[in-house]
Order: sequence, then C-alpha cells, then structure tokens
Amino acid sequence: MTPDLAILGAGPAGSTLAALLSQRGFKVLVFDDAKRPGLLVGESLVPATVPVMRRLGIEERVASYSQHKPGVSFLHREGSRIDFHFGPIAEFLPTYAYNIPRPQFDDTLRERAEELGVKFITHRATVEKGEGDREIQLIPETLAAAGLTEHPRFLIDATGRARVFARTLGIGAKSGERSDVAYFAHFENFHHDFEPAGQVVISILDHGWSWRIPLPGRLSVGIVVHKDAAKTYGETPEERLDYALKNEPLLREHSKNARRVTPVMTYTNYQLVSDRGHGPGWASCGDSFGFVDPMLSPGLFMALESARLFDEHVFSKGKAVLNQPNLMAAGFKAAEEELHDWHESWRELIRHFYDGGIFALFETGTKFSARFKGWPGIGFMERHMTKHIASMASGAFTRRKYSRGLVRFMRQYMLHDCKPPAFYSVLPEGPAKQTG
Repeated sequence: MTPDLAILGAGPAGSTLAALLSQRGFKVLVFDDAKRPGLLVGESLVPATVPVMRRLGIEERVASYSQHKPGVSFLHREGSRIDFHFGPIAEFLPTYAYNIPRPQFDDTLRERAEELGVKFITHRATVEKGEGDREIQLIPETLAAAGLTEHPRFLIDATGRARVFARTLGIGAKSGERSDVAYFAHFENFHHDFEPAGQVVISILDHGWSWRIPLPGRLSVGIVVHKDAAKTYGETPEERLDYALKNEPLLREHSKNARRVTPVMTYTNYQLVSDRGHGPGWASCGDSFGFVDPMLSPGLFMALESARLFDEHVFSKGKAVLNQPNLMAAGFKAAEEELHDWHESWRELIRHFYDGGIFALFETGTKFSARFKGWPGIGFMERHMTKHIASMASGAFTRRKYSRGLVRFMRQYMLHDCKPPAFYSVLPEGPAKQTG
C-alpha cells in the first residue's frame, strides 16, 4: 500500500484520526513504537468524548471494561464540598462519562482503526527537515522499514509530548503557569465512600490537590504538588506519594488500609501549546500540538477532539484535498484556531478552581440561599450557575462565551459575605490563611 498519509504515533489522537480518515476512504499508515507505560494520566473522561466513541462504534466495548462516571465531587481542606453531576447537560451531551483503564482504551481505539482498514507498523519513525514542498519528511531508513517506495503525501505528528515535528523544526511553545508534578498509582482497599458509584473526587489539600478515580476493582489515586514542595516529601516517587497519603487529612483515614498494586508513576510538564501546529506537508494532532492541566480531566477529550477537528475542517473534503495545498492549509488553520480556543477555555475554567474562585462562589451561593430561602430568584440563580459550571466541565459549554462570561461576572460583582478566593486557592506553599 502506498498510503495517502502517514501518522506517527498510535495513541488516542493518532488512532482516532486514522479511524476517522479510513471511514472516509483514505489509505492510512500508522507508525507505532509500541512503547507504552502500564499507567497513564487520562483515566477519567468527560461526557464530550462519548459522541466520538459512538461515531467509531466502540462505546459498548469501552463500557464493558470501564466504570460509569456520573460526575465529580470537590472537597476542600477547610471542609467545603461541591458535588457536580452531568444531569444538566442532557440537552447537549450524554449525562455520563467513563473512568477507563487507559491501556485497554488505547488498544480499543487501535483495534477499531485496524478493523476499518488502517495499517499499523511497529517501528519508531524518524523524520528530518524536508525539501521542496515538504517542510518535514521521513528518512530513507523509515521508508524502507515500512516497505514504502514513495513518500506519503502528508504526515501527521501524533507522538504526544515528544513533539517530534516541532522539535525537528525548532518550533517553540508556550508553557503553562504552574510547575507541578504528579505521583499516582492504583490501590485496592482504599476507602472511597462517595455516591453514586463512579464519582470522581478531587481534594484541595494542605499542599496541592489530589484525585481519586474509581476503576473496576481498584482506585486510581494521585497527588499534584509544586515540584519544590515535592522534594520535601521524600527522595523517590513512592516515598512522596506515601508521605501525602499519611499526612494529608483528606487522604489519611481513607488510605490507612490501602494496598498499592502498581508502581508509582510520575507526571510532569502540565500545560503547553505549540507556536505552530501545521505547515507544508504536515500537521500536529493531540498532545503533540498542546496539552492542558489534568484537573477536570480534559486530556483525552482534547486528543479525540483534535482528530475530529482535522477530519471536519480538512479531510471531510475528500481525497482530492491532498492535491490542494492551499485548501489544506486553510482547513488546518481553522482547526488550529479552534484548538487554541479550546486550550484557552480549559485553562480559564481550571484557573477558577486553582485560584479558589469556584469555592468562593459556592460559599456565596450557600449563604444567599440560607438567608433568602423561598425567594424564587435564588433557586433559579443557584440552578443556573450549577448548570453552566457543570456543562463547562463536561465539554458542552467549555468554549461558550455566555458561560465563561457568567462566571467572570459572578466573580467580579456577586461575591459577598464569603472568604476571599485566595483562602480556597491551591498554592505551592500550602493554604492561604486570610479571613474575612
């Protein structure tokens, strides 16, 4: 087969894009280096991933080995608790998502792509700066390993955080605001008494925050702290995770009988977006273009969404588009603009949780409801705010201008009789102690 295009990387972005394009009749070759860790961040999905799974016809497979996810609960070290469920998004998206064993989920995407005719080759592809109308190209040894006598007409970088194309071409990137590091593992007998079943729990700790993601038969537990604070927890990832479980009040009692059943994995480099994501003969998809902070679990959605945007803006025009470089460039430009808006929208929403704004709004709403109980407008505003924040976190309203503006307006003008947001914030040095 002489492929119409080649994709480097068989993770969620690469396999999803390959499957979507094969459905449209493109001949796709995927290079897979077969190097996958046993645990990966991205075990909890948002409802916006379900439509793509349905389009690929894999939702039932994913459901068979995953945990149904009805929503997310946020616990604060000072005692506040906020419970979100996905019921308010019923008009726009499924009212649930899944907590997934990542290796199985990635395998399912690859298997579906293979069923649709995508060819995978186990080989670590190497690229170099291109010549003529190609800005980047496969080296001769990689072409030979794939049995290719002609170069594919287009290349997609889906190598994730390796960002192979960007590094080869010297393309810069903008990093995020935080310097955090995560340590996580799977546990058995970790007490998780949150209803309904499958509810994800995010806890704002004395230092940093933690996640608890229910999976079939086990619980994924991670801590996220500033990299400098992590050094005071111990020398190894195991020591650092164990220190947090034994010393953080929101984790200590729940973890006292827990048994770790996997190695402890480390995850760094939280937010990054490339300065440029496409050029003559190539484009970057998924994490190779950019990735966001894992709070609120947007990572897998962004991988699948980037593949969907490439399909919608470029490849939906059919195979003839490969002979129209200007049309392809315009399509990738449109997709990249949407991806930038997605990244900025997720960053803004996540920032409201990091800087304490969501908890301050919740305290204000709780006190207003108690003081003016029975007033018709109070119940409406409470439901309205809950709907929009939950819908933003689900992927339904994340980019919606009204929803984003509503949260900004409420923060600027409606915070009253509550502690300042800084009191609730996730700070590297621990909790702020302001009152008033």
